[in-house]
Amino acid sequence: MNKKWSILLSGALMAGLLAGCGSDKDTKPAADPAPAATDTKESIGTQSDDGSYKDGTYFAEGNMDESSGWQPYVVLSVEGGKIAQADWNYVSAKGGPDKKTLDKAGKYGMKAGGGSSEWYEQAEKAEKYLIEKQDPAAIAVKDDGKTDAISGVSIHVKDFTALAEQAISNGPAAPGTYKDGSYHAEGDAFDKESGWKPTVDITVANGKVIYAYFSGVNAKGEDKQTVSKEGKYGMKAGGAQAEWHEEAIKAQEYLIEKQDPAAITLKDDGTTDAISGVSIHIKDYVTLSQKALEAAK
Repeated sequence: MNKKWSILLSGALMAGLLAGCGSDKDTKPAADPAPAATDTKESIGTQSDDGSYKDGTYFAEGNMDESSGWQPYVVLSVEGGKIAQADWNYVSAKGGPDKKTLDKAGKYGMKAGGGSSEWYEQAEKAEKYLIEKQDPAAIAVKDDGKTDAISGVSIHVKDFTALAEQAISNGPAAPGTYKDGSYHAEGDAFDKESGWKPTVDITVANGKVIYAYFSGVNAKGEDKQTVSKEGKYGMKAGGAQAEWHEEAIKAQEYLIEKQDPAAITLKDDGTTDAISGVSIHIKDYVTLSQKALEAAK
């Protein structure tokens, strides 16, 4: 009898051990499920599963490239769920015409430098390709920023594809009230005391001021901001809190923020208390900004 109970007890213990091992295995945390597949176009702002976009205007701008002096931007127009128009362009760090306008006037000169075609012609091919494919990701970009996807396009297209994706991801942007383009205004004559003639350049995209450049030119053809950046204007050396170009840039940024030169209130002496850190006379720049934007209405 003792032998019989000994066998039964051993069997029960063995069963318990096996059950315990099975329990440990079953209670281990399950592996994380694989992430659900995400539709690429849904991730960049399409409205529906059929790949259509929400109608409207899409906008994105990049940072100013200090080495080239150009800042990229992209405007896309969607009609009937499809990208109907695409505008890829750049503003210059020194103001003046946008890159396409400059190029069409024969002042960028890719062909003169050995290119197969001008920059704006290649940019237009990239824009048409996007309209055809309806997806920025369809433009495969190589490590050097160029693409083999579009015949006749040898320029760097990375800015275009990246900003087009960003614009779509942002969704439709409310347009401003101005007409897109580059606008310039300058004083009537050189100032007899300073020798400078004030200049203003403004770029509008999606109806809004996206870039402004307050500067000036002297009889030598020098640019006032450039002269200041090179340390040849010397406001700080004369006891000012900042150099001339630093204060001019703050005034530019204020105009971009407010979108209206009239928002810059002036004192009788031509300075303003509206912009922190700006002590220079900006009356001419307010007046010239208003004049430049008259052409954008």
